[in-house]
Amino acid sequence: MNKFVLDTDLISGEGTIEYIRTLPLKKVCIVTDTMMVKLGIVDRVTGHLNASRIEYKIFDRVEANPSLETVNLGLHHIIDYKPEALIAIGGGSVIDAAKAIIYFCIKTKESLLDKTHITKPIFIAIPTTSGTGSEVTAISVITDSKTHTKIPLKDALMLPDVAILDSSLTLSVPKPITADTGMDVITHAIEAYVATGANRFTNLFVEEAIKLAFNNLLKAYYNGNNKIARQHMHDASCMAGIGFNNAGLGINHSLAHAIGGHFGVSHGRANAILLPYIIAFNSGLEDGLVHEFGKPYAQLANLIRVESEEMTVKIKSLIEVIKQFNKKMEIPETFEAYGIDPEAYYKAIPEMAQSAFDDICTTTNPRIVTLKVLEKRLEQAFRGR
Repeated sequence: MNKFVLDTDLISGEGTIEYIRTLPLKKVCIVTDTMMVKLGIVDRVTGHLNASRIEYKIFDRVEANPSLETVNLGLHHIIDYKPEALIAIGGGSVIDAAKAIIYFCIKTKESLLDKTHITKPIFIAIPTTSGTGSEVTAISVITDSKTHTKIPLKDALMLPDVAILDSSLTLSVPKPITADTGMDVITHAIEAYVATGANRFTNLFVEEAIKLAFNNLLKAYYNGNNKIARQHMHDASCMAGIGFNNAGLGINHSLAHAIGGHFGVSHGRANAILLPYIIAFNSGLEDGLVHEFGKPYAQLANLIRVESEEMTVKIKSLIEVIKQFNKKMEIPETFEAYGIDPEAYYKAIPEMAQSAFDDICTTTNPRIVTLKVLEKRLEQAFRGR
């Protein structure tokens, strides 16, 4: 049975942040981080709110890997303020934090009140990076700072009601973040395409995301003011998010969550380093015998104009293109080259493998994996062999 859900209104294009003026609201909570405040991006939201005489309060405590402690602070913030709507403006971490805040807010109220008396705030997501696709997914990843593990949450409560894709908000994104988030888009799309939940509906969005990302990421990286490339990457991020929200992901993300939780590697960079090794494993290329799981990877190679009739050659070419993208954007080939201490990394492998094995993303990986398989992938990605 195939299922496809898209419950978020999409407002896309340069300048679409003005959509906020049309909202019939009186009281709003803004979830963001201090950098968005310093850069004046939050002012662009509050300017429209002021023009419409909408009252607001700002919660700007979200960090790069939002913690349970931060979510708890935000939870008390909106419980006390009682807003009609919550606007999340920032990167994936900000939107994920806002999702978790809404989730725990509703769950807390459900423990105290009858569901008929509970109203969920209107949830508006405004991404300022083109990577996570969090503005159209019902998934949030929160970090337990005590155990150094990332906790994926999944619930329809967290799906934003409105996503505003305004590329003008991404023009100031620096090169390293453009690289990391852009490779996150590519990883989302590739994993969603081969995931066990993939179908013709998810593939429509994923295929377009792949074409847009491979054609525009380097343009956006080398010229951050390229508005067309920026909007294409913003749209690609959203499309990939729609795809994986319905199809699922795989062990590339499970392992990236584990490594990021332990060593603070940005999620997109961890995905980028892992991706060549995971494609080689999932497709069977690593074993020297490409099997049925390799077919979708070969089809993806067709989308980026790999000219070959041989499936093995197509998959090798796809991996090589990804490696070249990483190289051009100064993303290292291994976690050793990234600078993680070898002793600390190898000591953490059993724990990271277990965390990845238990991760929800692993359930939709095309190949069934064991702890030993995950440990080997972690070893490969550290030294490149």
